[in-house]
Amino acid sequence: MDFYDLPGQDQWQTCTLLDKGWSNDTKYVITTKTEDQRLLRISAGSEYLRKAEEYQVLVRLSKLNLPISRPIDFGYCRNQTQVYTLLTWMPGEDLALNLPKFSTKKQYELGLESGLILKELHSVEAPKDLSVWSDKFNKKIDRTIKRYKECPYQVEGLDAVIDYLNTNRSYLANRPLSFHHGDYHCGNMTLTDDGGLSIIDFNRFDYGDPWEEFNRIVWDVALSHAFANGRLHGYFNGEPPDLFFRLLALYVGNNILASIPWAMSFDQKELEVMQDQAKAVLKWYDGYKTYYPSWYRVANSTQ
Repeated sequence: MDFYDLPGQDQWQTCTLLDKGWSNDTKYVITTKTEDQRLLRISAGSEYLRKAEEYQVLVRLSKLNLPISRPIDFGYCRNQTQVYTLLTWMPGEDLALNLPKFSTKKQYELGLESGLILKELHSVEAPKDLSVWSDKFNKKIDRTIKRYKECPYQVEGLDAVIDYLNTNRSYLANRPLSFHHGDYHCGNMTLTDDGGLSIIDFNRFDYGDPWEEFNRIVWDVALSHAFANGRLHGYFNGEPPDLFFRLLALYVGNNILASIPWAMSFDQKELEVMQDQAKAVLKWYDGYKTYYPSWYRVANSTQ
């Protein structure tokens, strides 16, 4: 680990590889001589502009009172062949690994907290020059359907998802735009020492309809219906509107349809994970005969 030209490395005590997550970044946990911990992300030099934008996003988010890493430093390293991002370290245990161990009540409370945090993240406005959301996402739907139909692997029942996408496109009109975490689910959350949540891995950040951010809720539902319900109730301070559920079915449907050709570029195991996820979503919606998921429970009911 040659960080000879990275500012401040002479103040490090330890540097440990962090081998987890889907990011292309190489990550390290740094312990300084004053026992402070840092997260160091190393990226390819070709990603400089994207990483610079990500760093500025974190600077903006750091002005909010949210449980996230704070940016410390950013720039080129290794003779400008790579890019480094240095952040404060968020200590804690993986929520996804620990969530099933908690009572249903605690799972629901953590879900509420995740919804409140997400609502605050969505208070960050999107740039003014973005494309109209309905135009952008309709093109995305077209690409998704085309790639799936060209994919040699088909999942029984997903034709109903295609029908739903095509008949519900009108609900994409006039949607607001906001900041997106980009991969918001329990796998990118940690438990703090006081039993709360912190949010990690903003490297997939984007901008769009804030409700699209719920397309990853499939991972939450797989672990805890209570957490998923709490996430909705926390975000909406009670019951989500009917339009939300119509769009949730659309966004989740587009996501699972896209996941099949995506998984084929990896291996059989990943394909089986996406296949199982698609089958689970089809069960939520009774083969897409309804747009209310079977796991949803109204606010204030027994979770």
